Amino acid sequence: MAGLRLGPLLRYIDGSSATIWVETSRPGTVEVRCADGSGGRAGTFQIAGHHYALVQVTGLTPGTATPYEVFLDHTRVWPLSEEPFASLPPSTIPTPGPDARMRVAFGSCRWAAPPTGEADPVGPDALDALARRIAADPAGERPDVLLLLGDQVYADETSEATRAWLAARRDLNEAPGSEVADYEEYTHLYYESWLDPQVRWLLSTVPTCMVFDDHDVIDDWNTSASWVSDMRALPWWRERVLSGLMSYWVHQHLGNLSPAEVEADPLYASLRDTPDGTDALRAFAARAEADAATVRWSYRRDFGRVRLLMVDSRAARVLEEGRRSMLDRTEATWLREQILDGRGSYDHLLIGTSLPWLLPHLVHDVEGWSSVLCRGDKGARWARLAEKLRRGADLEHWSAFPESFDELAELIAETGTGPEAPATVCVLSGDVHHAYVAEPSWPGRAGAGPDARVVQLTCSPVHNSIPLSIRLGFRFGWSAVARGLGRVFARHGGLGRPSVGWRKTGGPWFGNQLMTLTMQGRSSVLRLEHARQEETGARLEAVMETRLSQ
Repeated sequence: MAGLRLGPLLRYIDGSSATIWVETSRPGTVEVRCADGSGGRAGTFQIAGHHYALVQVTGLTPGTATPYEVFLDHTRVWPLSEEPFASLPPSTIPTPGPDARMRVAFGSCRWAAPPTGEADPVGPDALDALARRIAADPAGERPDVLLLLGDQVYADETSEATRAWLAARRDLNEAPGSEVADYEEYTHLYYESWLDPQVRWLLSTVPTCMVFDDHDVIDDWNTSASWVSDMRALPWWRERVLSGLMSYWVHQHLGNLSPAEVEADPLYASLRDTPDGTDALRAFAARAEADAATVRWSYRRDFGRVRLLMVDSRAARVLEEGRRSMLDRTEATWLREQILDGRGSYDHLLIGTSLPWLLPHLVHDVEGWSSVLCRGDKGARWARLAEKLRRGADLEHWSAFPESFDELAELIAETGTGPEAPATVCVLSGDVHHAYVAEPSWPGRAGAGPDARVVQLTCSPVHNSIPLSIRLGFRFGWSAVARGLGRVFARHGGLGRPSVGWRKTGGPWFGNQLMTLTMQGRSSVLRLEHARQEETGARLEAVMETRLSQ
């Protein structure tokens, strides 16, 4: 029977159009029909025996929420008629109106929730809880867009059910063992994660923007040049990394793009013009893996007077010791151009980067210290020791790329200063399995600090474990004692003071959680909510709310 294997996922939206992504059970024409007569259609394209479509929906009315259905060759395939879908409200396409209030929810690090009725070893899923709240009151508060800031799937940490599935198709005693090995196994991860009934419905009715982090490919992906060299020597690595990039392009990246960007994409055109696009996509992934400058995973979205820049802080790195940079020069130039384009045309700037810019001072200083030692400033023996520490302790955030850290600090200060400055500049991140708010200052900068309110907002995990070591480590990491210890490392490495100072102004908070920014005009309010388990299911409970700007 014709049907959807995955989706629909509501991705790009603007005032009059949207894109909807699906995977279908067979090739065909996918049509989206909206209750107001608007809609769109697209033929499927094939990758490794799987069939996908990205449908551009046009003719939508700004400021409305329009119910829609999905058809495959004239057969309705969404909404589903069985429970629990039959009890859920219709999926809608909400389009922003002029000068509308904008709610942006964000988080990262989501293990797939276990099937309904099974015990959840890491507690309630924040996306399940969000879905339940919206379904219970469809006309009530909901995010206008959901930002998923990395680790949407875990290629290297599979569930018991996935390990059993993998064992049925290959010998897990051979590398990469219980980790995923190829494109087909990646598709299984997305099924496990996105077919959860509550989450499937949520993703059909709340627009999403996504970006990868390391676990979408492997833990500590692109930590250093020697790390890459060691991984490329493994016989299974090439298939893994190419499959990871291929599956990311299909399942996540394509939907991040505007309709104009999609239509101008030569790869997308190639896939639609051939019966099987596997080879073309694989060649694209091979070029991207060999030379990050051949592809841009970062992207820009403007929501009225809110500008979002989602920054690739994984694949765009320069890893050569002595030249290390979080973003290659082309990517850094792109970021600067997008931020400065039309200054004064936005009231709030959101910079989404999976890895936090501002970390506890001890972590920051140790990462900077390791970067100095790894490039050989203290000799080969220290360099070998520092590389082991860098890999073992995950020392590969912005502070492990000191020049990039300073460049971002200066760009933010420049953007946030002057009569055209936005009201807020928010760096949105995840990765570190806790939530906190940190605020920078520029004591050494000529003149006063930025006019904008600048904050680092870190929120993680959406659904994952939070070991005691993380709780204790990050509580200590923010302490005055840890800050003093960090300066010891910095002095040993010959590092001066960072170009900015910062302090933690909220947190740390631990649990499965989401942050939400509500922006209207130049006003911005931040809320943090934890997922709590009750007899009736997961729910979100506010644990912090604060105003960032008036």
